[in-house]
Amino acid sequence: YPQFVGVRICLGVAEAGFSPGIYYLLSLWYPRHMLSWRFRLFWAGGTCSGAFSGLIAYGILFMSGTAGLLGWSWIFIVEGLLTVIAAIIAFFVFVDLPEMAEFLTPEERSYVIHRLKEDNSSAGEEEHFEWRHIPAAIFDWKIISGCLTDVAITGPSIMLSYPRRFGYNPAILQLLSVPPYVIATAMTVICSHYSDVTKMRSPFVFVGLCITFLGFCINISNASIGAKYAGLYFVVIGAYSSAPMAISWLGNNAVGHYKRGVGLGMQIMFGNIAGIVASNIYRVEDAPRYIRGHVAELCLISMGLVIVPTTALIYARRNACRDAAERDMEEKGLRVQLTEEELKRMGDRAPGFRYTL
Repeated sequence: YPQFVGVRICLGVAEAGFSPGIYYLLSLWYPRHMLSWRFRLFWAGGTCSGAFSGLIAYGILFMSGTAGLLGWSWIFIVEGLLTVIAAIIAFFVFVDLPEMAEFLTPEERSYVIHRLKEDNSSAGEEEHFEWRHIPAAIFDWKIISGCLTDVAITGPSIMLSYPRRFGYNPAILQLLSVPPYVIATAMTVICSHYSDVTKMRSPFVFVGLCITFLGFCINISNASIGAKYAGLYFVVIGAYSSAPMAISWLGNNAVGHYKRGVGLGMQIMFGNIAGIVASNIYRVEDAPRYIRGHVAELCLISMGLVIVPTTALIYARRNACRDAAERDMEEKGLRVQLTEEELKRMGDRAPGFRYTL
């Protein structure tokens, strides 16, 4: 066991920056209202892998005894090998910034850079690192709100391990985990499309939390195993459809390359901490209904159901105030007397910036 813990720590250290790094990289290439679709494609890949890994694991379990190794050992070997291959390909394929993209023509690079600049404000956003970006992200209420929203979503996602409590053998449990993942993947892609079309994030996060809440209400009841398995679908669909949307929402409203990077890292960290806590609240002695664990998860979801609409209303109010101020200045023939550098330093406080709702 100590060796297992040591290896798991090394794995955690190695993969800690993966998800926030991907989200940050995408935000350097695409305008805010094109990010949700890209974020969700990445997230859907993880969701889809969850479905296929269940099928693969089901087949690999029959390799138990091959070369003197148990089935679970072969699962680590086969699925880990796929990760290594993907990492090698990514090393040669990924490009950090549009300015470094040799596969684009000079005109295409200029277009991508100009599109990003105009998307945030007339002056664009800061691209060089300063130490002030770190505390600016840590103490920004908008980023803290995004972190707590991710806690409300990621904590309940531990419900994905709940099928093991239905009393079936491991092989059957692997197969039972496939359908929820498949449906969640489809819902993730559909919601992302309409999110970018409407240029809104909060309604989709809110509805996803409501669906997750419904799933937990079913599972905390004294319903049959079949009904609770159906409730698991609601939990998976709600959590997996709202999680990437919450991440793209924070990325849309955190202006500045490094402030956004720190903010996304914080959000993923908070979500992982919530997952650690949630994985330890389902105790064996609470079987079969696990009321204590389900109540804790419902409390987390309820927190999200308060934070999401409150944050959206504040954003809407600030957008309306800036629109009114802009109209008033136009009527009086006035112009904002700020330099391009000052506008960049202001970030989301710049007069021309509008929050994504």
